[in-house]
Amino acid sequence: MNAPAKIDTQDAPIRHDWTREEVMALFEKPFMDLVFEAGRVHRLYHDPNKVQLSQLISIKTGGCAEDCGYCSQSAKYKNGTGLDATKLMEVERVVEAAKKAKAGGASRYCMGAAWTSPKDRDMDTIVAMVEGVKELGMETCMTLGMLSDCHTKKLKDAGLDYYNHNVDTSEEFYGEIITTRTYQDRIDTLNRVREAGINVCSGGIVGMGERVEDRAGMLQTLANLDHHPDSVPINMLVAVPGTPLEHVERLDPLEFVRTIAVARIMMPKSEVRLSAGRQEMTEEAQALCFLAGASSIFYGEQLLTTPNPENNKDMALFQKLGLSPA
Repeated sequence: MNAPAKIDTQDAPIRHDWTREEVMALFEKPFMDLVFEAGRVHRLYHDPNKVQLSQLISIKTGGCAEDCGYCSQSAKYKNGTGLDATKLMEVERVVEAAKKAKAGGASRYCMGAAWTSPKDRDMDTIVAMVEGVKELGMETCMTLGMLSDCHTKKLKDAGLDYYNHNVDTSEEFYGEIITTRTYQDRIDTLNRVREAGINVCSGGIVGMGERVEDRAGMLQTLANLDHHPDSVPINMLVAVPGTPLEHVERLDPLEFVRTIAVARIMMPKSEVRLSAGRQEMTEEAQALCFLAGASSIFYGEQLLTTPNPENNKDMALFQKLGLSPA
């Protein structure tokens, strides 16, 4: 069978000048039209039957000074969540876990620490983790909070491939969720990482009680950066007991699919990652996300502190859909 003709990517140009009205018009499209358009754009830049697998590990859990309303790792909510703070993991344990992740099919290893920002005393250990995982032939990603120029340079010199720092939501809704750092603090960190030559991973969380205008604003912020994030994780809120958002009404799964589709149309070349919340999604909802342009998932049975589908369940779903790891 002949392969389908490649459509000129001029039909889906890379833009950095999206208006809020244009983004809202995408969200307001009939669902079938939106998913069809997103799937068309996806096929221009990606193999629709390949999905990149990233695995995430918490290298330092709990005790965070931030007050993010969705997060079980905030020290502010410890009495409700019961999550105790841990020390930074040993390098050897992280590398050993990365070996297992690679054997399971993951190509990127993401390491997260519950910090406002890393301390100087921890940077040698962080650098050794990056170097150790890279020696396995895996891509590396870190999420450590805000970065100074010095810390960014050390991560770049260590060979870090990606740095994750989510904007979480729109600038307008941000203050309803987080008060301990500003929206601009997050943008400044993204700019610092990009200027250092590290790939940017940045997305957000939906289902936190925001309006559709806030989902549009979040994607507008990301798509109008000078360079689109290389990876855009879209998370469905996991309402953790003991956090301020534990009783937020769950978002309609089709609205989540819409967000994936709009992200794909606005950032055609980026990896749009189906991230937290998959544990509670049906196979049908996940299939619609892949159809709408999701090209990456978090893989493995645990994210930072919340569960994720087991590897064998993911592989079984991939087999049903004719998908394979990128």
